[in-house]
Amino acid sequence: MGRIIAVVGAKGGVGASTVAHNIAWSAGHDLALESVVTDMDLAFGTAGLDYNQDPPQGIADAVFSPDRIDTNFVDRLLARCTDHLSLLAAPATLERVYDFGAEAFDSIFDSLRATVPCIVLDVPHQWNGWTQRTLVSADEILIVAAPDLASLRNAKNLFDHLRTTRVNDHRPFYCLNQVGVPKRPEIKPAEFAKALEDDPVASIPFDPQVFGTAANNGQMIAEVSASHRAAATFRDLAQLLTGRAEVKKSQTGLLAKLLKRQG
Repeated sequence: MGRIIAVVGAKGGVGASTVAHNIAWSAGHDLALESVVTDMDLAFGTAGLDYNQDPPQGIADAVFSPDRIDTNFVDRLLARCTDHLSLLAAPATLERVYDFGAEAFDSIFDSLRATVPCIVLDVPHQWNGWTQRTLVSADEILIVAAPDLASLRNAKNLFDHLRTTRVNDHRPFYCLNQVGVPKRPEIKPAEFAKALEDDPVASIPFDPQVFGTAANNGQMIAEVSASHRAAATFRDLAQLLTGRAEVKKSQTGLLAKLLKRQG
């Protein structure tokens, strides 16, 4: 059974989709793990843009045809991005209203689990039956937060809810993104750790030049600058969330603690 990794933003605009797409790319490229990234923001999803793909079919074809879903049907909807990474794209159009029941994506996930070791879900920032069910049923959850008060409040609400509904599963992970915006007051990681009773697994610095170039070119951070600090962070996150992390001497602090918590 494949492992489902759900990535969700604590609020809109924190870069959760960028984080999800780069983690999926690292899982396929750096770990050589057969992976699928699934864009669940059907109206406004950006995965197709970020991977420079424009597939004619995607997740909408599956969710609107539940009676046709099986492993072969879902496989035909995938667009190949790299040797080990495929995309289940969102249509990103407003021709339909995307109202679904809580179980609308269950059969899609079941089909992906049966054939792919790693499924990264780019979960949109909204709260309804299917987003809640998606998070509760995921194997691992990464909450992406900005260093501000709204992110802190929303991340704590998500943590509290998911700890209650996932009593037998791993606690969610969280990371801080867009850290170090000039002249912007920020809430310190220690305050997040105190409120959430857990440390962030990563702190991703604000770098508009590299992230903006990647977004506009349809590339991942490692493709723009393989030596960039964020590229290494995404590799570490991919290792951690897929269960393939190796603790190195330089990682014996926080990452070792997280692996012990999982173990």
